[in-house]
Amino acid sequence: MTMESIDLLKILAAVFALAIAIIGHEIMHGWVAYVYGDTTAKNAGRLSINPLVHIDLVGTILVPFLMYFLPILLGGDAGFLFGWAKPVPINTATVIRNAGYNGAMQVDLAGIVYNFTLAAIASIVIVVMDQPTTADSLVYVFTYILVLKLLVINVLLGVFNILPIPQFDGAHFLMHLALKYRVTSVAEFFYKNERYGMIIVIIILITPLKDYLLLIPVRTILQLLL
Repeated sequence: MTMESIDLLKILAAVFALAIAIIGHEIMHGWVAYVYGDTTAKNAGRLSINPLVHIDLVGTILVPFLMYFLPILLGGDAGFLFGWAKPVPINTATVIRNAGYNGAMQVDLAGIVYNFTLAAIASIVIVVMDQPTTADSLVYVFTYILVLKLLVINVLLGVFNILPIPQFDGAHFLMHLALKYRVTSVAEFFYKNERYGMIIVIIILITPLKDYLLLIPVRTILQLLL
């Protein structure tokens, strides 16, 4: 087995793992909302596992490419794979009417729970599997790499979405928690600053903030899981 074939398997596994992580994350938001009576995502065809309906030009294609391949093009090692899918449409008012703010918070956390659950399963599988050797088949090597990528990427996405960045899951959870206890000033703060969410994400990713807010927490959780 050549180094070129191993590199190709790593890239394919990373792409598959990212798709499973981000598409499943979005579907879980829509599915929990559907459980509480909101059919918006279902009616829009967004509870489908078809990746084409979930692709976001920036989050699913541009950002992963830049984060992973740009360091290689600049002569360094591969970067970490990161991205997001097109958000699933949800009628939060319907969820709140049927299940209150607790239901809305469950919708907010559904994707994060999915990512950490998948990471936990992947950690168990990777511990059970034997580390591949040159004598193993391509299928086994690919499976091992895929499980490893699923572990890392899902932890990364879970940690990212916990951060209280306006427009993302952590902020949505805090908004609904604040509304539940009538702390409207907190909810208004996140709502008014949603337009700055992507700017904050870019600042985090291109500055040392990513080490403290993402990479260090991710390493810590991976050490606990393994």
